[in-house]
Amino acid sequence: QVQLVESGGGLVQAGGSLRLSCAASGMLFRFNDMGWYRQAPGKQRELVAAISSGGSTNYADSVKGRFTISRDNAKNTVYLQMNSLKTEDTAIYYCYTDRGGLGRRGDYWGQGTQVTVSS
Repeated sequence: QVQLVESGGGLVQAGGSLRLSCAASGMLFRFNDMGWYRQAPGKQRELVAAISSGGSTNYADSVKGRFTISRDNAKNTVYLQMNSLKTEDTAIYYCYTDRGGLGRRGDYWGQGTQVTVSS
């Protein structure tokens, strides 16, 4: 079974930092592309950052220069370092991958972790 477990969310003041973690299992992690999405109340879910199996990264324009995605294949974990947080970053953040066990295609999501940024 694919399992993605996020941690590290919480309440922080504008300008502060948080580091999110996603622990993955049930897949060949080192071969998977991974991503972080977020969804704010009343809005659609959007891609925040992605990292390929080879380490290439991609970011939404709204977070470039502030957020950094990384991975540790030895720990089957992907991270999202969030700096200079803004109130607009308030959302539930979800870990995502599109490959499960035996490389099966699908949409695999974690349960999400709440990030709240206060002014």
